[in-house]
Amino acid sequence: MIRFRLWAPLQERVRVRIEARGEWEMQPQENGWHLADVSGARPGDLYKFILSNGIEVPDPASRFQPRDVHGSSEIINPTFAWQAKHSNGRPWEEMVIYEMHVGAFTEAGTFLAAIDKLDHLAQLGITAIQLMPLSDFPGRYGWGYDGVLPYAPDSSYGRPEDLKALVDAAHRRGICVFLDVVYNHFGPEGNYLPLYAPIFSDKHKTPWGSGINYDGVGCRIIRDFIIQNAIYWLTEFRMDGLRLDAVHAIKDDSDLHILREFSERVRRAIPGRQIHLIVENEDNNSALLTRDVDGKPQHFTAQWNDDIHHVLHVAATDETFGYYKDYAGNISKIGRALAEGFVFQGEQMEYRGKARGAPSAGLPPTAFVSFIQNHDQIGNRAMGDRMIASHPIEALKAIAAVYLLSPQIPMLFMGEEWGAAEPFPFFCDLDEELKKKVKSGRREELSRLPGFEADDVPDPTSENTFRSAKLCWDNLGRDKIFGDYYRQLLSLRYERIVPLLMDARGHSANYDATAGFVSVKWRLGPSILYLAANLSDEAIEARIPHKACSIFRVGDCGSGHLGPWAVVWSLSPPKTDG
Repeated sequence: MIRFRLWAPLQERVRVRIEARGEWEMQPQENGWHLADVSGARPGDLYKFILSNGIEVPDPASRFQPRDVHGSSEIINPTFAWQAKHSNGRPWEEMVIYEMHVGAFTEAGTFLAAIDKLDHLAQLGITAIQLMPLSDFPGRYGWGYDGVLPYAPDSSYGRPEDLKALVDAAHRRGICVFLDVVYNHFGPEGNYLPLYAPIFSDKHKTPWGSGINYDGVGCRIIRDFIIQNAIYWLTEFRMDGLRLDAVHAIKDDSDLHILREFSERVRRAIPGRQIHLIVENEDNNSALLTRDVDGKPQHFTAQWNDDIHHVLHVAATDETFGYYKDYAGNISKIGRALAEGFVFQGEQMEYRGKARGAPSAGLPPTAFVSFIQNHDQIGNRAMGDRMIASHPIEALKAIAAVYLLSPQIPMLFMGEEWGAAEPFPFFCDLDEELKKKVKSGRREELSRLPGFEADDVPDPTSENTFRSAKLCWDNLGRDKIFGDYYRQLLSLRYERIVPLLMDARGHSANYDATAGFVSVKWRLGPSILYLAANLSDEAIEARIPHKACSIFRVGDCGSGHLGPWAVVWSLSPPKTDG
């Protein structure tokens, strides 16, 4: 017998239909629940709920949608023959993250196809892969941020057991698996929840419409639905962590904000493992990243540090349009981003028209995830072009050396390690009416960019746009300039930097930056890590402290000067008594 339950407080009557078996009336319960026990139902059966007006809807907690978001839900047997030992995970300090879109990562675009590339990642020095959102979204392709069924891995990538096979294969290679999850909105197509439950609140507005009801009537069940979703991914699929998308758009006036309850309950539910919770937060709210007296995260482990991306991007490209303007013209911002995390710690930001951020110098550098490319920073460009398409290799190698050896946690975007030139434009596959809105909205948004030509921008709803983003693995190894370089940097990081990060504390770094020269010093326990860099295309005079203790150099690092795009990392050994 299988029990079917649906929270539908807006419906007086609900039935469940199981294909080839029949229909059953569900019995109303307290607090808006409807229940039916069906004998003979078994894994593999397909079912839907039928509302009072005859509309058929999938299970909001469906574990699999073989016919996409409008189709029937499948009963799934969650057992799986795991081969990797179920360990307690890896310490956060060891993380080198690799962001990937499953559909574009390989030609086949499936969970099982991704397994074939894990040896490459392990040899590179990757210790965690971060999967872009998997929750079932409409259509054959998409970035995943328009998901509507948060418990169901999208069928275009394979079945739930295929995802478990990918996680298992990664764990056998010592690679953690993180999942990008979206709890700030639901997508526009295939979201049937408002028909039977108060999922949205007019009290709060987001860029996608009304906010999710985290603080109104019925919010307790909605909060539980989201928190249990996180626990589901971490336990049933043995994920090692989650990245929460755009938490600044999660609005909640409750005494206990959903984000704090989320972090507390998730960690409490999985006490024996190292679970890493990452946020994307445009508000730079450092309070979410606070540590206890032992240096352990109280709520979230780290935040994507857009500021470090912006300052390094501006240095390497001289682009100053949009939000980049606020990071240009003052090289000291590079030093601040590296030493303290946020560039904006309460100062006015012209692009936003208001103050942004809070003090972050008191946080350890490992509270920040640094990167020079990710899905947003590439995909939000008009053509979805990567930096290598138009910028000198010397500049890219310099900023890569800065972020990969920094005490912050580095994250690569798929293909970056070999200088992949494939673009990563925005793509989605929606119904015809939504396709029109997406195309016009995308053109309007991108029209503010310099040099924009409306006729040239890729059609975000075209399958060709999606296919253009697929990595061409045939190019791996043809040009070893980047592959060997990244492997060298990550090997050095693991050997020399990672062992010191347990002793990394806040207020332990200082910086200086003048006339193209950036220097940062971190005290990591008894050792001092020092960066000296010329992030410009002109040679500069510079004295390099601790040069005799250098562990890495790129570019012309002469006596008393640094050539264009030259970087020196030095590590002073601990002082010994006597």
